[in-house]
Amino acid sequence: MESIVQNPGKQRKVLIVEDNEMNLKLFRLIIGSLGYEVFSARNGEEGVRMAKEIVPDLILMDIQMPVMDGITAMDNIKATEGIKDIPVIALTSYAMKGDRERLLQHGFVDYIAKPVRKDSLIMAAKKVLEKGD
Repeated sequence: MESIVQNPGKQRKVLIVEDNEMNLKLFRLIIGSLGYEVFSARNGEEGVRMAKEIVPDLILMDIQMPVMDGITAMDNIKATEGIKDIPVIALTSYAMKGDRERLLQHGFVDYIAKPVRKDSLIMAAKKVLEKGD
């Protein structure tokens, strides 16, 4: 379990579930720079297990991954007491008409198409993590 703490005063936790090493490093850097505690998992199965362990405030979930894809992982999260209410943002290269709606129907709170733009990721994360602040 990897963790980066940039601002210990802000204990919001973000779990990034992503199998692509370059994307994972980029997402960790961007989210870590916002002052959140960042954790990572390499596939959906590991992501579900880590979500149960750390109970993050937000999960960024790739859709296409080995072992367990993001939709199956999301179904597992939504079926598990204690983590079912964690907001999950889909990160995907799916950009076909209807994909956004399909993912939102699965319970994702937002959808970000790859390649991910830094400002889109920051806005989506802040929208979820800072509402009510």
